[in-house]
Amino acid sequence: MLLEGKVAIVTGAGHGIGRAYSLGIAREGGRVVVADIDGKAADQVAEEIGAQALAVRADVADLESCKAMAQRALEAFGQIDGLVNNAAIFATIPISRVGFQQIDEAEWDKVMEVNVKGVWNCCRAVVPAMQARKQGSIVNISSGTVINGSAGRVHYVASKAAVMGMSRVLARELGEDNIRVNTIAPGSTLSEAEPDERILNLRQANVSTRALKRVERPDDLVGTVLYLLSDLSSFVTGSMIAVNGGDVMY
Repeated sequence: MLLEGKVAIVTGAGHGIGRAYSLGIAREGGRVVVADIDGKAADQVAEEIGAQALAVRADVADLESCKAMAQRALEAFGQIDGLVNNAAIFATIPISRVGFQQIDEAEWDKVMEVNVKGVWNCCRAVVPAMQARKQGSIVNISSGTVINGSAGRVHYVASKAAVMGMSRVLARELGEDNIRVNTIAPGSTLSEAEPDERILNLRQANVSTRALKRVERPDDLVGTVLYLLSDLSSFVTGSMIAVNGGDVMY
């Protein structure tokens, strides 16, 4: 029970990989705040978990919404030990896969607002509760696309590169408060609940370049998140862990 006695917030937890993180935290004895802009999906995941979970509708692009999320966590559980910044525009809310000159400016701004500003907002909302107890672990979800420079989605790759840089700065700034900040870079993951043939072919195409010859699924990422949230990683901060089956070795 790696997370017994701990409370973690997971954003974007109503679907896909975020749902898997939430279920994993609960399996390891932790209490989890299932946060998602899709309130109905958050309710469903929390109901699936049971009494260890609290569903919260939260828009990470809105600081006041993030503060309300943190307050509800404190009211329900009395503390916040972990934050998994998973919410992003990519799969559940899809992005265009086109060259950099074809990306619409409004779409660029929205991706940055959620994927970058959203991480900043959630940290600003949650960190005071961690500072009060002089402990905490923040896990920011970046992407393997930053390492290999995947073409056709420059706004997404740029946003996830920003998350890596932000994480290192936060690790420096929060170290004195015993708050750890680390990053995970997933590979191409079959996170869609009902993938169409195009998505299945897209995920399968990555198998040939991996050392481990199979499609990556949400559960493949859960163990790394649990490790970073737990005391097993008590002296790990400012690090980036690539979880991609050996597609890009970093």
